[in-house]
Amino acid sequence: MDLSDTGAGVPPGAGAPDGGAGREEPHATRLTGAEAAKAHLTLALGLALCAVAFWFELHRALAGNSLSWAYVFEWPLFGLFGLYMWWNVLHGQAAVQRSGRRSRRPAAPAVAPEFEGMLRAWQDHQRRLASDAGIDAGPADGGAENGR
Repeated sequence: MDLSDTGAGVPPGAGAPDGGAGREEPHATRLTGAEAAKAHLTLALGLALCAVAFWFELHRALAGNSLSWAYVFEWPLFGLFGLYMWWNVLHGQAAVQRSGRRSRRPAAPAVAPEFEGMLRAWQDHQRRLASDAGIDAGPADGGAENGR
């Protein structure tokens, strides 16, 4: 699979001469092919290193080295972090997009209802300042009308 189609490993807008303006962001897909094999190999080597280090530190701790007890618990945590990062690298943005689809909550209001009067007063103040300066203020601060 050609990764240039998926945008994997390419920062947004890096491929376009205009910096990506006007270009729709590509949909990220799962990491596959040689790139996925490299991720799997890196994970396997990392987990093997963590397992050997755990075994080594466990034997040192059992032999009386009290500082090694900290490493006995630390190396498995490194391994778990490696698994977490491997999952994120392998699945990329696709997992984030799926999780975003699950929780479709209505958008929170821009301003809490108890502060709407303050917002209107601020927007009126801004309009007066803009008119005094001779600037066309247009719609209120970002175009939010908040129920008017």
